[in-house]
Amino acid sequence: MNKQIQMTEKGHEALQEELKVLVEEKRPKMVDRLSRARAEGDLSENSDYQNAKDELEFMDGKIAELKNVLKNAEVVEVGKNDGKVALGTSVLVKIDGDKHEYHVVGEWEANPAKKRISHTSPLGQALMGKKKGEKVDVEAPAGKVVYEILEIK
Repeated sequence: MNKQIQMTEKGHEALQEELKVLVEEKRPKMVDRLSRARAEGDLSENSDYQNAKDELEFMDGKIAELKNVLKNAEVVEVGKNDGKVALGTSVLVKIDGDKHEYHVVGEWEANPAKKRISHTSPLGQALMGKKKGEKVDVEAPAGKVVYEILEIK
């Protein structure tokens, strides 16, 4: 049984677009490359053929994975957070005097470098359901970090 995968509408649309590009553009080019490599003759010593075959298998795996995620996706309506941190909200927090803003998203949308954190990450789990003014403790490799919630958008 597959579990529901929560995500925002924006994240769902991005995955649909990624799947469309893979299926309609990239995969046909890869199949064409494989056909050309196969036509070059002896397959046992044809590294281009083996590379193309491996890349096509990887791409097919990615396509299957995206189809499965989209099939099991639960798009969460953003904006019904009742003043609490929820999937799709932006949270302004203070850590040791510094302010940081994070956007809480589904696992498939997360990008920590862009401050898009998964609701299932340690920080995301700690923030979920909390209100402005609350503090949360998060265990980090460097020790416990205290986040104070300043604003929820």
